[in-house]
Amino acid sequence: MVAIIPFSRSFTKTLLKPIVRTLSVSPSRLQVRSMAESASSPFKKIQIQRDDTTFDAYVVGKEDAPGIVVVQEWWGVDYEVKNHALKISQLDPGFKALIPDLYRGKVGLDVAEAQHLMDGLDWQGAVKDISASVNWLKANGSKKVGVTGYCMGGALAIASSVLLPEVDAVVAFYGVPSSALADPAKAKAPVQAHFGELDGFVGFADVTAAKALEEKLKASGIPYEVHIYPGNGHAFMNRSPEGIQRRKGMGMPDEDEAAVELAWSRFRAWMNRYLSA
Repeated sequence: MVAIIPFSRSFTKTLLKPIVRTLSVSPSRLQVRSMAESASSPFKKIQIQRDDTTFDAYVVGKEDAPGIVVVQEWWGVDYEVKNHALKISQLDPGFKALIPDLYRGKVGLDVAEAQHLMDGLDWQGAVKDISASVNWLKANGSKKVGVTGYCMGGALAIASSVLLPEVDAVVAFYGVPSSALADPAKAKAPVQAHFGELDGFVGFADVTAAKALEEKLKASGIPYEVHIYPGNGHAFMNRSPEGIQRRKGMGMPDEDEAAVELAWSRFRAWMNRYLSA
């Protein structure tokens, strides 16, 4: 069994440095809310059993299409990760997207809450949740299944390529796992990774981390691509009105629709290549 160690407090502090300069956060405001379900939501809420626990997941897309597990940012299963999953389900020729709820219904409303939730995450359990999600998709009509994720979820997606042999392909956005969590040099599934040139999260999603990841993936011998987008910062794929406002509040004002569309086209090509039956 592989031991999986959570990100350290030093990682969290590094992650927050570019944010706290531009966003005032009250340490006492650590409340979280459960995600409200809309009756008109295109997502089907399911429950997945693994070991001695059950967790919620949200599924959207064609029943027998290739599956993609979509792993949340540190905020939780909020509007943005659902936007991504819906977009993925609609990419030609169609995918079946599944979001596992790693936080068990909780969503961070600001940076302090998100930090609190990520600090409390059971990382070994999160990898097990991803594994159970992959296996659920394979048991329910998807012959092959990939994993994608954003920020915290991007790091977990790359970790899944190392730790979960049932994963057929990975696309990760602006997140690299710590060496304690997983060594990308031991990746077993093809990995495509996307980073913003101006990402300030040193050692996690900046250009130096991206280039170090590229060297690790080269050593692994698996197919890989690492793409760096000039003029873009962290979380550049978040394009909903709420997401844009949140990024601006965190000091990330860049808007580059061309980069977003290019990244989605690369995503689609990669997943089609490796998930086609």
